[in-house]
Amino acid sequence: MDISQKEQKLREYISSCGNAAVAFSGGVDSTFLLKVSHDILGDKTIAITARSCSFPQRELNETIAFCKKEGVKHIIVDSEELDIEGFSRNPINRCYLCKSELFSKIQDIAVQNKIDNIFEGSNMDDNGDFRPGLKAIAEKGIKSPLRFAQLNKEEIRTLSKELGLSTWNKQSFACLSSRFPYGEEITPEKLSMIDKAEQFLLDMGIRQVRVRMHNNLARIETDESGFSLICALQNRKKVHDEFKKIGFTYITMDILGYRSGSMNETLSKDVIQANKA
Repeated sequence: MDISQKEQKLREYISSCGNAAVAFSGGVDSTFLLKVSHDILGDKTIAITARSCSFPQRELNETIAFCKKEGVKHIIVDSEELDIEGFSRNPINRCYLCKSELFSKIQDIAVQNKIDNIFEGSNMDDNGDFRPGLKAIAEKGIKSPLRFAQLNKEEIRTLSKELGLSTWNKQSFACLSSRFPYGEEITPEKLSMIDKAEQFLLDMGIRQVRVRMHNNLARIETDESGFSLICALQNRKKVHDEFKKIGFTYITMDILGYRSGSMNETLSKDVIQANKA
């Protein structure tokens, strides 16, 4: 199928559902999904966003602004991952624990609002990575319209641009809990350090970045333009000084640069297979 056929398939699928509660993070995928759902279903669409210490305030603010602009009913639910039994120990099924908890809450909200369908924004590219959260999505019966229409990330960006969505070229984002090696404890203090460090780099003008935390060491992953910007002599000193203020002892650059899910590189194929949906 070409992109126009996939878009048509998506629209027909959403229309057939009749109503939808969209899990809305404000990222490229969920913003596109919410926009199309609301365009088709109108006030039979609601957006639900989780608020937690692993979700930066800037991202939450963007979801609020978008829903206000588009006239979408927006519900913010507190879903603190660190309160989930075992989550803070950062097991390899961390995302499964989180998604199970979150979508249980979203299901309750959907029932309260007489909504029969819950949408989430994973796309075809997510099928190729280690995503234990997809297992929870499957178990809960959550619908994935973008995967149903076989849309990948670049196609979603293209269609988002055609719709005039500012998120069409937004950097990829994952919750801050993904910045730690499996087995390293996650705490509110560490999440705050990551948030401050990444915000500092974003404020410098870096578009795509992850700050991975290994005990007291910060490992910065960024794209080519970000790498060049940080490595300029005057900026290296600024980054070093700011990260030291935040609480890091060592600050390093990853020579391979940004890549989604780099913490999964330590996992064996057997472990990945055992945790797939």
